[in-house]
Amino acid sequence: MEAYTIFKSLCIIVIAAKVCGITARKLKAPQVVGEILAGVLIGPSVLGLVDQSDFLAQVAEIGVVLLMFSAGLQTNLRDLVRTGPKAFAVACAGVLVPLAGGTLLYMAFYGASPFGSPEFYRAVFIGVIMTATSVSITVQTLKELGRLSTEVGTTILSAAIIDDVLGIIVLTFVVGMSGGEAHPASVVLKTVLFFVFALAFGFVCYKIFRLADKRWPHTRRIPILGLALCFGLAYAAERFFGIADITGAYVAGVILCSIRDSEYIAEKMDVSSYMLFGPVFFASIGLKTELDALSGELVLFAVGFVLVALLGKIIGCGLCARACRFGWGDSLKIGVGMMTRGEVALIVAQKGLSSGIISSAYFAPVILLILISSVVTPIVLKALFGRDKPPAPAGEKHAA
Repeated sequence: MEAYTIFKSLCIIVIAAKVCGITARKLKAPQVVGEILAGVLIGPSVLGLVDQSDFLAQVAEIGVVLLMFSAGLQTNLRDLVRTGPKAFAVACAGVLVPLAGGTLLYMAFYGASPFGSPEFYRAVFIGVIMTATSVSITVQTLKELGRLSTEVGTTILSAAIIDDVLGIIVLTFVVGMSGGEAHPASVVLKTVLFFVFALAFGFVCYKIFRLADKRWPHTRRIPILGLALCFGLAYAAERFFGIADITGAYVAGVILCSIRDSEYIAEKMDVSSYMLFGPVFFASIGLKTELDALSGELVLFAVGFVLVALLGKIIGCGLCARACRFGWGDSLKIGVGMMTRGEVALIVAQKGLSSGIISSAYFAPVILLILISSVVTPIVLKALFGRDKPPAPAGEKHAA
């Protein structure tokens, strides 16, 4: 391939991703779904305008690292501490139940395999994909209903954040174990060592960035140094600890999420991610989606995948919320609010593909899950909250 042909590919990807993304948003679907479908349309499965290449794969990898860095920057550590054990318990159930459900679903379709075999880790990884929660659509719905600041809304928001942290830890462990050469104790040790290193190194970096933030507030050197930290931790995670690079990127974001200019860093990261790296990453998912591989069995598996993923969150988070003394109605709202999936599910699936755990054929069920959960969740939440007494406007509260 001639070097200059990459510009043609990038031109087509950026235009197609943005057109399809805007169209999806107007149809009340997640923009990322449109960008993924753009990749399917321009890829080998349909129009054949763009082929996969090592260059696009590397740009997509940068994109996924930046997305996880931004996710870490948006983590609110104070909220995590304040919400206490209820949100943590709901988040744990929201990880464990879908994880078990996804594993059993794969084994039901393709047979059980002995512990440690590639098929066993493939089954577990299907469950790992189901653990991620994308709460952005739920948050927007709760805002519209005036319920975001309620105990139910706060629990959903905090549990979703904790859910992502737990999901990253599970992903790290499964990817490490699936290598085949590592002993379970070695994987656990490396994982623990990485987080100990991240805690110590992160504390030092946090102090340095706070000083830099005071001396050069709201200057571009702060985001540049933050980006360097992101790439450095992503490299260190893979190279020295055998941990997924996205884990390092996420930790870098968490380190910087409490400094004064964290939103400014996130804003600058979003510019490059929104314009180039994000669209290339999501379009690359579409490029890798093999429509020819959609057999009747895989279609049935996709239907089961969506049902198990949705019910796993409702049952796991809902029952745990009930055990935490929420009413049955509020418990159901929490379960439904936790069932949306988004970018993190795609990032996890991409990591499984790059690690050789799953094939690209399994992207289709993930895309279907994101689309259905994003459409169904707001509808069901509005129906559930519609039966409650509407919250009093602020003026009425003061008047009382």
